[in-house]
Amino acid sequence: MEGESEFRHWDELIPDALGLIFRNLSLQEVLTVIPGVCKSWRRAVIGPYCWQEIDIEEWSNRCQPDHLDRMVEMLITRSSGSLRKLCVSGLHNDMMFSLIAENAGSLQTLRLPRSEMSDSIVDQIAGRLSAVTFLDLSYCSKIGAPALEAIGKHCKLLVVLCRNMHPLDTADKLSQDDEANAIASTMPKLKRLEMAYHVISTEIVLKILSSCTLLEFLDLRGCWDVKLDDKFMKGNFPNLKVLGPFVMDYYEINDWDDCSDYSDGSEYLAWEFLAGEMGDYDDDDEIYEGMWDDEGRLEELELRFYDGIEEDAAMLIKG
Repeated sequence: MEGESEFRHWDELIPDALGLIFRNLSLQEVLTVIPGVCKSWRRAVIGPYCWQEIDIEEWSNRCQPDHLDRMVEMLITRSSGSLRKLCVSGLHNDMMFSLIAENAGSLQTLRLPRSEMSDSIVDQIAGRLSAVTFLDLSYCSKIGAPALEAIGKHCKLLVVLCRNMHPLDTADKLSQDDEANAIASTMPKLKRLEMAYHVISTEIVLKILSSCTLLEFLDLRGCWDVKLDDKFMKGNFPNLKVLGPFVMDYYEINDWDDCSDYSDGSEYLAWEFLAGEMGDYDDDDEIYEGMWDDEGRLEELELRFYDGIEEDAAMLIKG
């Protein structure tokens, strides 16, 4: 129609489309900038549209540990059962693992490196992870063969398992063949398996190869006791790529150290969570007036989450 703009206003986009767009932004921007733009964008952030895929692994590596649980709880709650991907590092609360399992109906990708889960909690929640196809339990030093066996029995669609370890965590172990045996016995559909720096034998690796016939990639870096004959491997497993055990490489110990350095002076936001109440978000535009300080540094911002009556959270920033 003549006189009408050929362009559609951003605030008129459907929430699903906004959610797809906002996935390209950083966690800080989605939680602290987008809600203040307009009401429709704020609704999209508060709702499930932005949280079907939650990747806060980088942030969780450096955040204060006591803030992590509340962030995970808030974002999973916002996903409203539509969670397909979750990447978070360093979880240490059994309640969080249970929360993840309770919302795992559509969950396909689960990355929980450096988390302090136990065999018993994994055994309790594994039955609810049946849709998971990609699982990363690297550097989870408190679990072993029982947890892997429970996962294998319940996660029948699993095709990728990352179970890399830190060399220091396995230096005092005599053998981890029981973990490898649990994998061989319960995960026949694996296409990618990472077991860097495990203390395992050649025999158990061969058992994995004979049981996991779809395997395309096997990471054995640092598995020093494993001896695989090149001619034998090429003749029997021509489509399998094996990395290690000996590689011209080094373990990035500096990255590991950085991940455990919770410094208030880092470039990541210091999140502060406060319980409170807010009314309907259509009536609180005044909250956002004057809240932005373009000159302030990110690390000086303080994010406060207020639990709402109908919404589980809304945000304020104090410069």
